[in-house]
Amino acid sequence: MQRPWQVLVLCTGNSARSILGEFLLAHRTPERFATASAGSHPRGTVHPDAIRVLSERYGIDASGASSKSIQSLIDRPFDLVITVCDHAKESCPVFPGAAMVHWGLPDPAAVDDPAERLAAFEAVARTLDARFERLAEEDLDTRDALVAKARSLSELFVD
Repeated sequence: MQRPWQVLVLCTGNSARSILGEFLLAHRTPERFATASAGSHPRGTVHPDAIRVLSERYGIDASGASSKSIQSLIDRPFDLVITVCDHAKESCPVFPGAAMVHWGLPDPAAVDDPAERLAAFEAVARTLDARFERLAEEDLDTRDALVAKARSLSELFVD
């Protein structure tokens, strides 16, 4: 078996969408994907609703999650970098050897009403999980296959 694909999930604050992505993909297929997340302007803390959704809906303990800067991972070799917000896409540095894919998703942390915000976190998590499920189902024997499949999933949304 080949080494796990190295995947980085990026957003601006690294407190919501990228944290969900990192933990959902790692949980789904840890033997196939080694995941990390970071932010272009990290908030320094992970949003509590991200931790809550991962725990309550997916049974994932993300209590050790941390919000970190892209700069802390700049020397790590990645196969695939997935940006999950438009700002991160625009400000993302180059990761030599990594393919870039953009999966723009709304920021659930920007929702003011607590009940609506939790629902927004759940919607983003469902969409990311559905994309990762389809990615994990594929026979990804080459990086080109990984990238092509990841790009094909950029428009998939789950209600």
